Amino acid sequence: MVKTPKRTKPQIRRRLAVGTLLLLVLWPPSAWAAARFLIVHEPMNRSDAIVVLSGSATFRERAQHAAELFNAGRANRIVLTNDNLKSGWSQAAQRNPYYHELAKEELRRVGVPDKNIETMMVPIVGTYDEALKLRDYCERQGLNSIVVVTSAYHSRRALWTFRKVFSHTQKQVGIDPVAAGIETPSPATWWLHRFGWDLVPREYAKMVGYWFRVK
Repeated sequence: MVKTPKRTKPQIRRRLAVGTLLLLVLWPPSAWAAARFLIVHEPMNRSDAIVVLSGSATFRERAQHAAELFNAGRANRIVLTNDNLKSGWSQAAQRNPYYHELAKEELRRVGVPDKNIETMMVPIVGTYDEALKLRDYCERQGLNSIVVVTSAYHSRRALWTFRKVFSHTQKQVGIDPVAAGIETPSPATWWLHRFGWDLVPREYAKMVGYWFRVK
C-alpha cells in the first residue's frame, strides 16, 4: 500500500494562505452577484393601482417610492397592505401606531392626497397571503393592472409569487422596487452590515420555501 506523504507545516500554512487569498478575491464579486440576482425591475408606464407591500423595517422607503410613482402619473391610486404589526410608542398619537398607518402618513407627507390612498384592512401573513388577498381585491375593485412596490431584495420573490397567484386571471402585474442603498445596504456592501445578513441569505431561504409551496 502506497503511503500518502504527510504535509509539512509550511505546506499547510501555504495552502491556507492561498485559500484565504482566493476567498478575499472571489467573495466581494460573488456576494454582489448573489444580492443583485434578487433584484428585478418590471415597471409599467401606467397601471390601475400602485400596491405597497407591508414591511415594518422599510415602510418609509416603500411609501416614498410609491409617492414618486404616483406623482409621476403612473397610477391614481395607492393601495397599502396591512401586516397588523405595531410600531414603537408615538408621543404625538399617545399609542403604538400600526405600520400601515405610518406608511399612510408618510404618503400624505410627500404629497399624496388622502382620497388616493386605500388600506386593505384585512391582515396579511407573508407575501403569498398578500398576493392572494390582493387578487381578491383587484377582482372586487375591477382593477386590471397593478405595479408592486417593495424593497429591492424582496422583488424577485414578490414578482414570482404575484405572477403565480395571478396566473389564471387576465390582470397584469409589474414590479418597481425601491433602489437598494436607501434603507437597505447596497449589493456591493450588504455583507458588511448585520441587516444585510438578515436580508440576502434569508431571502434565498424563503425563495426555496416558496418554490415548493406556491403552486
